[in-house]
Amino acid sequence: MAVKIRLARRGRKKAPFYHIVVADARAPRDGKFIEKIGSYNPMTVPATIQLDSDKAIDWIEKGAQPTDTARAILRFRGVMYRLHLLRGVKKGALTMDQADKLYQDKVAEKDSKIAERIAKTEAEQEAFRKIVDGTAKAAPVAVEAEQEAQDAFKAEGATEEAAPAASSEEE
Repeated sequence: MAVKIRLARRGRKKAPFYHIVVADARAPRDGKFIEKIGSYNPMTVPATIQLDSDKAIDWIEKGAQPTDTARAILRFRGVMYRLHLLRGVKKGALTMDQADKLYQDKVAEKDSKIAERIAKTEAEQEAFRKIVDGTAKAAPVAVEAEQEAQDAFKAEGATEEAAPAASSEEE
């Protein structure tokens, strides 16, 4: 029996949501599956991926073949990298402690990038809400430059006003 790790579509029309499942290759896309190992929501920014990496590794070691999209998701979550490290441990190139440390470093780096992207998205949404609500009229960068220009103009204007006043007193 050929086993695949693939996506099973859920959700409504124009709002896809996928379950990452292990299924017989002969079963229909949204039909019978052996085990659900995660979920994928492409509608959020960034896309939300929930995955049980231990189950995914177990199934791949048993011979399950991921589809192209599922392989991309597994690679993104670090499952394929972990398999690569485990092969190195089996061959004796690494110890298990070294492999775990390398994997944890990679996962921490990836999680920080995801957290930065989430923070950026939230900031963009907040800026959009301020523009829509009418509370923010201009971009903050332009306001700082405009403020500096006004300060410089006021400083020049104060010296020019003082000079004509002094000349009128002389007359």
